[in-house]
Amino acid sequence: MKSHFTFSKEQRNGIFLLLTLIVIFQCVYFFIGFTSDDIQINKEELSKFTSEMDSLRLVKIEESKPKIYPFNPNFITDFKGESLGMTNEEIDRLIAFRKQNNWINSTKQFQEVTKVSDSLLEVISPFFKFPEWVINSKPKTNSSYSYASKPKVFSQKQDLNTATALQLQSINGIGNVFSDRIIKYRNTFKGGFIADVQLQEVYGLTPEVIEKITNQFTVKTPRAIKKVNINLATVDDLVTIPHVDYDLAHNIIEQRQLREGFKSINELKKVKGIPVNKLQIIELYLHFEKEN
Repeated sequence: MKSHFTFSKEQRNGIFLLLTLIVIFQCVYFFIGFTSDDIQINKEELSKFTSEMDSLRLVKIEESKPKIYPFNPNFITDFKGESLGMTNEEIDRLIAFRKQNNWINSTKQFQEVTKVSDSLLEVISPFFKFPEWVINSKPKTNSSYSYASKPKVFSQKQDLNTATALQLQSINGIGNVFSDRIIKYRNTFKGGFIADVQLQEVYGLTPEVIEKITNQFTVKTPRAIKKVNINLATVDDLVTIPHVDYDLAHNIIEQRQLREGFKSINELKKVKGIPVNKLQIIELYLHFEKEN
């Protein structure tokens, strides 16, 4: 081991010189800077980068702003009106107008009722969305309107199962969209409608518009169906009826056992989970014969 740690005079001088050089180079590196202070900047590239950052910043600001989606001004609440910039007095005028069962059908009428300023109206009116029957309604003279809206007897009415889109559009409040929806729903069944009440299943039709349709049209050639005896039906029989699922079918059978059978459609209102607003549709598929 001694031979590894014993150095001659020349070796010791070499080691000392090496250490001295290391210290000198370290001091030079530490005290003398080699980087240039003259940084070359590409002004064109910097300008492009700055413009891009500004654009991204503006997009971010726009995204953070509250969004306004299309809405029916007839249903503006206190919170909604305040968020739109309306005063309490303007909101109160609108609510008082609606409490009288009146409807706003145009931007001009909205301003007349609420007394909002022109500047505010200009900002919020592009988001007004009125019902389709208001937008597509066509002005008619009093005589033609009263004649068209007057209910016809059964023999005078057109068959709802053969009516064309153009014929349906003769009804005030029925445009291209609603006429297409009616025919599309009718065509989902081979043979069409069973009864007029099925118009309630067409999305968007209000009771008022349905009444106008049935004043001029009715189902004269109903689709033939096999009705289900509510007092003999199994769960599998009941779930073939629209709006009846397995849970409701079990509830119907349970209530049937408690009542020892159903006598009328009104007794089904006592069944847990029954969609009361769809009873007229469900009734189309039922009859109420008692067991022998």
